[in-house]
Amino acid sequence: MTNYSSQSKFFVSVDCVIFGFVDGRLKLLVQQRPYSPGKGEMSLIGGFVEKHESIDTSAQRILKIFTGMDNVYMQQLGAFGEVERDPGERVISIVYYALINADNYDSHLSEIHNAKWVDVDHMPKLCFDHNEMVNKARQVIGENIKNKPIGQNLLPRYFTLSLLQSLYECILGIQIDKRNFRRSIAEKEYIHATELIDKGSSKRGATLYEFTNSK
Repeated sequence: MTNYSSQSKFFVSVDCVIFGFVDGRLKLLVQQRPYSPGKGEMSLIGGFVEKHESIDTSAQRILKIFTGMDNVYMQQLGAFGEVERDPGERVISIVYYALINADNYDSHLSEIHNAKWVDVDHMPKLCFDHNEMVNKARQVIGENIKNKPIGQNLLPRYFTLSLLQSLYECILGIQIDKRNFRRSIAEKEYIHATELIDKGSSKRGATLYEFTNSK
């Protein structure tokens, strides 16, 4: 029988890698850390798991506090538990990544929590092992976007193929041939053309697309 009292005690935290697609660029929501260790450094959005919470509930609470949003796309990425990862205490972090529509984000919360969007391709040095967390999250969404409709969490309801291609290029970190991209999109059952036209892109206009909700 396990003797709990003789076992080591340590903290469990949640860190959230929050992505948004802002002005045609893939962005990451970070904050200036308000307490030591690492006070004043840039960090991911996170906090400790409270005694009454599950890990998922803790992640949802933290996301709500910093974005004002409910029911967003969030997936657990993994656990980071190197012994010396946090110089303050022994802390095991359960990491989630979230994809949000930045248009629905409560920007007033950025001022309250001293948070801001940064370009993932020009990301600052984050505290502890947070850069490693972001890199792993980018790798995962890069694999997922190839065959899953995760882009619907980052884009407006209606979008042009040019905007969709920009999203793919930002996530994958490569330039994509326009003809090959449009051919591949035509094969995806969860993206289809609407009868709507975007008049702002050109005189002729561009067809607007949307994700099929049933998929």
